[in-house]
Amino acid sequence: MTRAIEARGITQGYGTKKVLENVDLVLDKGIFGLLGPNGAGKTTLLRTLATVVPPVRGDLTICGHRLDRALNIRLARRQIGYLPQHFGFFPNFTVYEFVRYCAWLREVDRKTIHKATIEAIERVALSAQSKTKLRKLSGGMLRRCGVAQAIVGNPGLILLDEPTVGLDPAQRLEFRDLLRSFSDTTVVLSTHLVEDVSATCDEAIVMDDGEFRFRGTPTELENAAHRGARGDTALERGYTSVLEMMKVPS
Repeated sequence: MTRAIEARGITQGYGTKKVLENVDLVLDKGIFGLLGPNGAGKTTLLRTLATVVPPVRGDLTICGHRLDRALNIRLARRQIGYLPQHFGFFPNFTVYEFVRYCAWLREVDRKTIHKATIEAIERVALSAQSKTKLRKLSGGMLRRCGVAQAIVGNPGLILLDEPTVGLDPAQRLEFRDLLRSFSDTTVVLSTHLVEDVSATCDEAIVMDDGEFRFRGTPTELENAAHRGARGDTALERGYTSVLEMMKVPS
């Protein structure tokens, strides 16, 4: 079976600042929640996996394509759906035009690109706005349009950076239902909302200071909580316990 992600010894940084140091990550199919405080390295990791920036050092293979030459990077990008935390868009494009344009960039087959665009827009409940210009969308609708461009064409790897920002509670519930429908692909969901991880993810990964501090099921993260841990839910208490344990002097 071809793995969605095989990252070995990945080091990433900007200038002299190292953000990720010797990171290993192997992911097969499933939904993976990426948790961590601001500055933990989550966005840098997603940008690296999305081939936005090449790693400073290490080997990275996406959907069977080792990113060691231009052709393989192009082939990998066909299989990557990526929603950045702050994504750019053309304000005068309609929802349909924007999602189709992103499908074209990913080289979705011309014979199926129209159908794929319509399906992606339907899945995020924006069909009624398909002819609406992006500049006229609310923040929540714009975010859903961003999700649509990430899932159009059914990519093998979907990377979502804070996808529920701007969504109201009802829209977040709809988004969770959408996530659960991706049972045959690999989704990496970076979020600060541990309840989204609890409700949708097969595994939780906790990052801090550019390293992985925990990886396991949401139940295993709950069980990592120590007595007196901070948090309103079992998962929050497990999450804060993992971070606090790493800060205890040895």
